[in-house]
Amino acid sequence: MDPLTITAIIASALILLAMLWWYYPFFRKPWTPKLQALKKLKTALNGSELLSAKAPAIIVYKAERQLQFYDGEKLLKTYPIALGLNPLDDKRKEGDGCTPEGDFYICTKNDQSRFHLFLGLSYPNEEDAERGLRTGLISKEEHDRILQAHAAWQRPPWDTRLGGEIGIHGGGADAHWTQGGIALENKDIEELFLITPLGTPVKILP
Repeated sequence: MDPLTITAIIASALILLAMLWWYYPFFRKPWTPKLQALKKLKTALNGSELLSAKAPAIIVYKAERQLQFYDGEKLLKTYPIALGLNPLDDKRKEGDGCTPEGDFYICTKNDQSRFHLFLGLSYPNEEDAERGLRTGLISKEEHDRILQAHAAWQRPPWDTRLGGEIGIHGGGADAHWTQGGIALENKDIEELFLITPLGTPVKILP
């Protein structure tokens, strides 16, 4: 094969790879700096109690501005957090700036979040749905959808007047600034993202 043909084949292959990289995020995603950092962190945590927790659980103490990660009843690590713009009250509806209280679970994981990394919480929960129906904030159909999602351990509807898209994410823990989420320093959410599987129970206390 002559050199010109080889050069043409190489050039065509490079163009094809560039097109795949640009138009198909699936090919680009494994090489993003964020995921590369997660890969290195996972290697560093290999064999640690954090990464090998058999019964992971999270408790958030709003007043103390702490998130604690447990394996069963054993506390493994505590992280500083920031809360919603209204950090004291329980969340009631969309746009109130409050961080919800109660029992939830991790229902989604998003490594492409604008808040660095995102662990979605199963807000609204059953109690929120009952309150929303009782006060006329949501319909019976919306109430039933929320309960069905929880029964299946799935993400509940995030498009009702109760609000949604509440999660644990990055962005900084210096001051209360979120719309209801629980914010950590980026380095901390990277660790928590790795060690927290879907379905992990999360209790949020006043």
